[in-house]
Amino acid sequence: MKRLLDNARNFRHRVAPESETFRRFAAGQTPGTLFVSCSDSRVIPALITGAVPGEVFELRNAGNIITPYDADHSCAESATIEYAVEVLKVRDIVVCGHSHCGAVGAVANDADLSSLPSVAQWVSGCRPALAPMLGSPVEDLTLSKFVQRHVVAQLENLRTYPKVREAIEAGRLQLHGWYYRVDTAEVLELDELNGVFNRN
Repeated sequence: MKRLLDNARNFRHRVAPESETFRRFAAGQTPGTLFVSCSDSRVIPALITGAVPGEVFELRNAGNIITPYDADHSCAESATIEYAVEVLKVRDIVVCGHSHCGAVGAVANDADLSSLPSVAQWVSGCRPALAPMLGSPVEDLTLSKFVQRHVVAQLENLRTYPKVREAIEAGRLQLHGWYYRVDTAEVLELDELNGVFNRN
């Protein structure tokens, strides 16, 4: 913790050459992309994408789960999506799942989460999309097939949001699905037309 705190205290000195850039942040933000990813400490959006401060608006939670739109029940995810699309006018939304995902793995392996009731309730949102695959053996620790199917389902959930649907129909928003391997740093992108993740 001391190293993190020392770095935080010295941050302004380390970015001094870019101080004008940081001063401009007082006027607001104009990120072009909403990046939805897992809270996993191995998944760092700015590191993966090379994004600079102000370029990417982030939504992170356990399992990069996007709850389907519900007009009667808002949550942090729905508020972030609504703000990104309607106020910030992001042009792209990336849903980035990753290999070795604990949330998806818990569902795929039918893990006993009785001692973690909040986690159990949260990851249960993964179950419907993964249902056809459940009960079959998990091939390897990367969970690639499960995570990739999960990413597709989150994109489907995104499309249930009226603001997202309106922006897509107006041609000002595109959705993207990514699969990131934490052990190789490889990123695959979803080809929605063919339903496969490609290296490109």
